[in-house]
Amino acid sequence: MLLALDAGNTNITIGAFDGAKLTGRWRLRTIREQTADEWGILMRNLFSLSALDLSAVNGVIISSVVPAVDQPLTAMTEKYFSRQPMFVNHRTDLGIRVCYDNPREVGADRLVNSVAAFRKYGGPCVSVDLGTTINFDIVSAHGEFLGGIIAPGIGMSIGGLFARTARLPMVDFREPEKLIGSNTVGSITSGLYYGFIGLIDGIVERVIAQLGPETKAIATGGQGSLIVRDSRFVKIYDEDLTLEGLRLIWERNRK
Repeated sequence: MLLALDAGNTNITIGAFDGAKLTGRWRLRTIREQTADEWGILMRNLFSLSALDLSAVNGVIISSVVPAVDQPLTAMTEKYFSRQPMFVNHRTDLGIRVCYDNPREVGADRLVNSVAAFRKYGGPCVSVDLGTTINFDIVSAHGEFLGGIIAPGIGMSIGGLFARTARLPMVDFREPEKLIGSNTVGSITSGLYYGFIGLIDGIVERVIAQLGPETKAIATGGQGSLIVRDSRFVKIYDEDLTLEGLRLIWERNRK
């Protein structure tokens, strides 16, 4: 069994694979102060609640953009799984060529998403990851990671709107009942929903114009399922794109 962890700025996504089958998926808050034992207890409880055998784990792969959690996660895997984890970075054999001015700057999650998008859907492709930021990562038809585009995330924008206004309420990101809001909550909801769809479609449209009409656009991340409902260009939602990318990289490198 393979344990795959994607440590992001807001959440850490965890997957357990039995071969190519994802048998367990969990999402936890990324707590930078958490110790190796606290992570270990969480893992043990998650496996137990899902009736999975902790001792069956024979490999651990991690993508992380939060350096503070790297050491505790390493210590956790060594103590609770008796394994040395594999951390994904630009030096990993990804199966795609990284064409970035400074490859060290590319977040591991962006590389993992690009691998999964290219392997699963072919190139050229653009993955749209709706996390703390919205990451657009582009792979050519020849398997070259060309780079990407980074925009502010939805949660970040909602928090900023609430924090910097005296009378506007905090709202959830959801599809509005109608385009033109007849109250404050409805107006904000519509502005956020259609505003981010417009942002995403505007960027993806330009990527398609550059790479060609055969370019595939794949959304992943928390709000991706909402975006594909009304997006003109992003029609594929793959909830487990990052975890699948980690599995594919593990399979390529484990020997």
